[in-house]
Amino acid sequence: MKYDVIIVGAGVAGLYAALHLPRDKKVLIINKRETFKCNSFYAQGGVALAVDSKDIPMHIKDTLDAGAGLCDEDAVRVLSESSRGTIDDLINRGFLFDSDENGELLYTKEAAHSRERILHAGGDATGRYLHYFLLSKNPHPMLGDARVVDLLIKDGVCYGVTVLDHRESRNIYANSVIIASGGVGSLYEYHTNAPCISADMQGLCLLKDIELENMEMMQFHPTVFVKSESAQKLLLTEALRGEGATIEDENGRRFLFDYDERGELASRDIVSKSIYEYNKKTGLKVYLAFSNFDYHYFTHRFPNIFKSLQDLGFDVPYERVPISPAFHYAIGGIKTDVDGKVPNIKNLYAIGEVASTKVHGANRLASNSLLEGLVFATRATKDILNSNYSTKSIEFKVDDEIMSFKDDKAKKNLLRKIMWENVSIVKTKDGLNSALEQIDALLNEKIGRLLKFRLLTAREIVLSALKREESIGVHYIKEDVGD
Repeated sequence: MKYDVIIVGAGVAGLYAALHLPRDKKVLIINKRETFKCNSFYAQGGVALAVDSKDIPMHIKDTLDAGAGLCDEDAVRVLSESSRGTIDDLINRGFLFDSDENGELLYTKEAAHSRERILHAGGDATGRYLHYFLLSKNPHPMLGDARVVDLLIKDGVCYGVTVLDHRESRNIYANSVIIASGGVGSLYEYHTNAPCISADMQGLCLLKDIELENMEMMQFHPTVFVKSESAQKLLLTEALRGEGATIEDENGRRFLFDYDERGELASRDIVSKSIYEYNKKTGLKVYLAFSNFDYHYFTHRFPNIFKSLQDLGFDVPYERVPISPAFHYAIGGIKTDVDGKVPNIKNLYAIGEVASTKVHGANRLASNSLLEGLVFATRATKDILNSNYSTKSIEFKVDDEIMSFKDDKAKKNLLRKIMWENVSIVKTKDGLNSALEQIDALLNEKIGRLLKFRLLTAREIVLSALKREESIGVHYIKEDVGD
């Protein structure tokens, strides 16, 4: 069976790409688990954009400033200049962003933005609303509960994928393949990602000698409720701080101003590091407080957070909530150009969080992620349609490597612990070398192919962190004690 386009992943980036491929094209979307188990579904804050042409230079500047000099300026310009048109396209297709009683769009502000320019839907459920909308508009078939376990590449051309479908592996061929599989959350003990976001495709790319870049740039969200049994922790959106929530210690002191004059509105990397350092220095617990909010406004603006925290026993907005940073977003990923093309592999594309377009540099500006997925999905599909490339008919043997062993689950949990303790908010060379040694040892054990993917991705993150010796953005490396 051969398709025009295979899309790996059914988050916002993958679904928006599908929406731009005509019905007369043979397209298949491959989804690992249930459709809602993707990071897009859990995105609370919103979609950033340049509000109008006058705002483009400031949106670019805010993105570049947050990226600490490591953004690709051309890619950032593409992102910003395409933003208004992308949002208008969604609205024209019928998507409803939150608006006031006069039908005017409601813009909000988040950390490190110079003005209100973030649109939201359902209050604090933008990702959920957008994901559902794109699913409802999707014109193409979807293969669910299947995972890609190989890329069929020969002589610099991608001919399709191998999928593990109901425990059987089979090849599916295509003229073009778009990887839109998301980030790496399950590598960490504490994270906000959907449970099945496990760095498979990044590890597979390493096996195929496809370049990953900026893998040390892992973003940690500063305000997460982590006191729960599940691996996925409850994110408390940055929009809360943008609209008045404060961070304080157990004595009620807003200590963030000791670290940055912007306090709660400093960029995520600064807030996360400040919370980490303050807790280490003082031993005091850290809380998110909502006392600046009116009760009725809070329940209307943040209905899902309100319900989740009430269910956990917190009388918000009157009661504060204990928080900790947790892994949130992979800035680095599969290297691509501004059309989502993977260098040196014909007809292979990567979009969304799995890709590195270098629009985020060393630190992603809040709410630029959904925008990135939408903008580069459009560009990738446009490139595919313009090129109209067709692969030759070549048969590939299905790889019969064992996918998992009984002990792999315990090793996955060990990997999460290794990454959280040694490769998270604050790193040291000793910690990174210890992580590398442990990961290499696990790679030398009898493990399944799926665990190998995770370990290879984790190893690349560690190697990238060791290579970048200076601290910048989300990459904070501290001198070892005694150095």
